[in-house]
Amino acid sequence: MKFLISISRFIDAFNEKVGHAVSWALLAAVLICTGNALYLYIFKNSSNGWLEIQWYLFSAVFLLGSPYTLRRNEHVRIDVISGLFSKRTQVWIDIFGFTFFLLPMAGLILYFAIPFALVSIHSQEVSSNAGGLIVWPAKSLIAIGFFLLTFQGMSELIKRIGFLRGVVAANEFDKHAATPEEEIEAIKTANNLQ
Repeated sequence: MKFLISISRFIDAFNEKVGHAVSWALLAAVLICTGNALYLYIFKNSSNGWLEIQWYLFSAVFLLGSPYTLRRNEHVRIDVISGLFSKRTQVWIDIFGFTFFLLPMAGLILYFAIPFALVSIHSQEVSSNAGGLIVWPAKSLIAIGFFLLTFQGMSELIKRIGFLRGVVAANEFDKHAATPEEEIEAIKTANNLQ
């Protein structure tokens, strides 16, 4: 179990780094969107390439940010119902969900995404839109994103099993989002430093 937990921690650390790095893609997408809108407004002209790069960046944020979201336990779930159960029961629900829903779904999409991306890479596929970009980076993002999501799902499964065996603390997979009270305190602290 120690070996599996060390692998889980490596996967967690890797997806944390990817999540932090890809957050800059959102800023880039917003800046490109703003620049494109201003250019269109001022010069009454635009390019499909600028629109497509925005889509690519938003795709990167979604596909590469999903494993990070799962790592931080901030994905969509029904906390109102699961919050009624004990931590142990919640862990069993997570194990069931990872085993029968997340991992099979991510594995199936990955199974189809890899050849989908490889065909695009080998043919050097280009957008059919005038002034469009190469397509294979966007198609490759699907395979990369679901590869990372599959491994993060396995990491989460390892941690839940470790919790049931008493070797992993629950705080290793609890939500990492700040509570409203913590956010207010952080704002007050930031204002006091100014």
